[in-house]
Amino acid sequence: MALTADDHLAIHELVSWHGHLFDNGELDRLGELFTSDIVYDASEFTGEPIPGIDEDMRIAAVAGGAVALGDRNPLGHHVTNIVVTEKTDSEAEVRSKGIGVMTDGRSVTVTYEDIVVRASDGWRIRHRKLIPRRKPLTR
Repeated sequence: MALTADDHLAIHELVSWHGHLFDNGELDRLGELFTSDIVYDASEFTGEPIPGIDEDMRIAAVAGGAVALGDRNPLGHHVTNIVVTEKTDSEAEVRSKGIGVMTDGRSVTVTYEDIVVRASDGWRIRHRKLIPRRKPLTR
C-alpha cells in the first residue's frame, strides 16, 4: 500500500514540529517527534551521534549544541523544502532544509536527512542526520 496524502501531511507536520519543540526547550516532549531508539546524528557539530531519547539525549542535545542556551541558540529553527520518498508503507526517507536565525541576525542552514516510521501513535523520526551547509555552491 502506498503512502497516502494523509501520510504525507502527517510526515510534513512531524518534521515541522521539530522547530517548535526545540525552540521552546520542550525536550521532555521528544517522544512526540522521535522513536525511542532514535539515532540523532549531529556529529558534524557535536562529534558523536546521540542514541535514544532518554535524559542523556536531552543533556547531550543541550551540551552538544543541538539546543544551545543563550545567544548560541537560534531564535528559531525553521524547516522548509520537505521531500518525502516512500520506502515501504510504514517507512519513508525525508530530506528537508533547516534555517536557523541567530540572535545577531546571521542565519545558518543545514540539510536534515531523516528516516521516519509509522508507529502505533503516528509517524516518528527513527534516524536524523544534520548536514551543515558552510560554503555556497561553486563550479
